[in-house]
Formats: sequence, C-alpha cells, structure tokens
Amino acid sequence: MSAPADLSKLRIDRSAAPPPVRRALGRNVAIFVVAAVIVAVTAIVLRTRSAPLVQVATASVSTGGGGGSAGGATSVTANGYVVARTKASVSAKTAGRLAFLGVSEGSYVNRGQVIARLDNADYQASVSQAQANVAAADATVIEATSDRDQTARDAQRISEIRARNANLMSPQDLETATSRAAAAVARYNAAVARKRSAEAALRLAEASNENTVIRAPFTGTVLRKDAEVGEVVAPSVGGGLTRGAVVTMADLSTLEVEVDVNEAYIGRIASGRPARITLDAYPDTSFRGMVRQVVPTADRQRATVQVKVTIDDHDPRILPEMGAKVDFLEPAPSVTGSAPVRSTIRIPATAVRSEGGTSVVWIVRDGKLTKRVVTTGPVSGGFLEVRSGLNGGEQLLTAGIDAPSEGMKVKVP
Repeated sequence: MSAPADLSKLRIDRSAAPPPVRRALGRNVAIFVVAAVIVAVTAIVLRTRSAPLVQVATASVSTGGGGGSAGGATSVTANGYVVARTKASVSAKTAGRLAFLGVSEGSYVNRGQVIARLDNADYQASVSQAQANVAAADATVIEATSDRDQTARDAQRISEIRARNANLMSPQDLETATSRAAAAVARYNAAVARKRSAEAALRLAEASNENTVIRAPFTGTVLRKDAEVGEVVAPSVGGGLTRGAVVTMADLSTLEVEVDVNEAYIGRIASGRPARITLDAYPDTSFRGMVRQVVPTADRQRATVQVKVTIDDHDPRILPEMGAKVDFLEPAPSVTGSAPVRSTIRIPATAVRSEGGTSVVWIVRDGKLTKRVVTTGPVSGGFLEVRSGLNGGEQLLTAGIDAPSEGMKVKVP
C-alpha cells in the first residue's frame, strides 16, 4: 500500500495571466490607441479645413429724388416706440375710498361712461340736507310773498280812503301801512336771497357728490388698472396707501410711433413724407405710416430730433409701448423734374469695425473675407450711410468671427 500524496506543497501561480487573456488585453489596447489617433487626426483635419459659419448683411442701395409723391427707397432708419396720442391717467376729483370699479384691462369705454365710484354716503347726506334747506327756503318765500302782497293791499286801501276823504284816515295810519308794506317787501327779498343761497348750496352738494363718480374723459380702451376696490384714492398721490390714478386709458385709434432721428439726417425728413413701420414683435410684417410732425427742438445730449409718425394701417396687433423701427422713404423721382437722383448706400452698424481709428468692413466674396476701408456717416436706427468704399450689393460680415483676417474661409447660411 502506497503512502498518500503530500498536497501541502501545491501552489497556484497568479503572477502571469493565461495566454488567451493576455492576447485579448493587448488587442483591446491596440484598438484603443488606433481609435484615439484616428479621432485626433480627424479633429485636426476638420479644424484646419472647416470654415466658421458667419452672419452677413447686404449693403443696400437707396435711390431717390425730389418732386415725387410716392415713396419707395429708404433714406433714414430710426428706432422708437408706439404711443397713443390721446392717453390719460384717470383719477378722482376728490379723495375717498374706492367702492366700485366697473372696468378691467382691455375694457372699451365710451366718453362719459361710469368707470368707478367712491364711497359717497356723506356726500349724499349733504345733498339731502341741502334739498331740505331749499324746501324750507321755498316755504319762507311763499310766506313772505303772501305777507308782502297783503301789506301792499292794506297800504293801497288806506291811501285810497284818505284820497277820497282826508278825515277818515290820519297821516299816521297811512305812514304805518306804507312802512309795513316796505318791511314786507324787504322780508320777501331776504327770503328770496336765502332760497338762492340754499339752491347754490344744493348745487355744490350735488357737484361734490358727482365728483365721487369717475367717468371716462374720452372714448378709448383701458390699458391698466391702477387701483382696486377698497383702496383710498385722491387727485394727487400723497404717499402711504393713497392711490393717484384709478385707471390708465388710451384711444387706440390715435396710435403713432415716436422715434429719435440723428440730427445729421433730419433734413431728409418732412411732414407728410411716407414711412414704413416694422414692429419688433412682428419683424416680418410692415405697416404704412406718414410723418405727422418733426418736433422743433433737438436733444443736445443725444444729438437727435424726435419725429412722430402716424400709423395708417390700423391693426389690433399694434399695442402701445411696443418697440418699432421706422424706415423713412424717399419720395419717388419726378419724370419731368430736373432734380438729380441721389443714391445712398446703407449698411448695419454691426458690419463696421474700427482699426486704428479707421472704419473698415469685411466683405464675404467666394467664401473668403476681404477687408475694405469705408467712410461712414452717423448711426441712425442701427444703420450707417456709407459715403465711400462700397458700391452697393456687397455681402458684409456682421457676426460670427471676433478676429477676422484677410483670405479667411467662411460659410454663409
């Protein structure tokens, strides 16, 4: 019988991986390295060959003359806001607590329509008291009238008797009757005066009571509620919880655009000239307008002149305080007129860059950038007039590259 085997000296060698595992690990490492190299090379190639996407604008040419009536080409552009020519903050004529408010934002009201009422119990009591005083004064007048007429008849009768027979009535009786008649007339006149005073007090009480009723000063639309029921309102704001206006309303049929035009271009704008209005909210829609007024004063600090443009196309989408851009149109040249035709090149202000005190633009041509030195006028509405350096129709770089260079490749969307 053989001796049992000694298993205590058996050991597992864990220092080396099995051959299949070593081959799989090497293959994975090689694949990862190759993939990383491919990705790096691809990124470098794409970085060197790809062209950045840029935004461009076209240098527009406006041609106009003098003498025509129809507008077409844009001469000046300015930015502003839509405002209502007829607008008011409606407030109460007297101080009080708001008891009723019958409108809300968007409500259409007619002139004289009741908008709100104040708590008027004390004013109504004053009216009732004044009416009672008038009634009392009226009764006094009736009594004084009767007394006046009676004393006048007595004096007349005594005078007639004495005229027929002087012995029947003494001079003293006639004087007494005449004095009583005169006193009755005086009492009547005083009663009439008191009645007039009571009637005036009644009208004052009624006017004070009417002042608690807030009515629409004109036909229009309520834009904003400035107070709520229960709040104390007053003709002027005194601080604390006191409100001034109850509502703000405007006549939307009188909407117009107010813009600030650079004073360098104000000579090209005159009342009655056509204009094209574009709202910031609806950039794809334009509305017809006409210059209503060039305000006869300039802003010294901003070097601008305010121009008011009437909106001819009434549209419910047009709301007060909307931002708007106005293109003032050149009058069409007259067929028989001898005025020379003037061409104007206009570009966005964002297309012009300053390099060493010189204005330059970058022209995109055949997918490459070319620098061009230009001479421009003042900015108006985000646009510049180019006086030299461009012919019109060029595509100009406006955004997408912070540091452009000559010959750089770009892509235009």
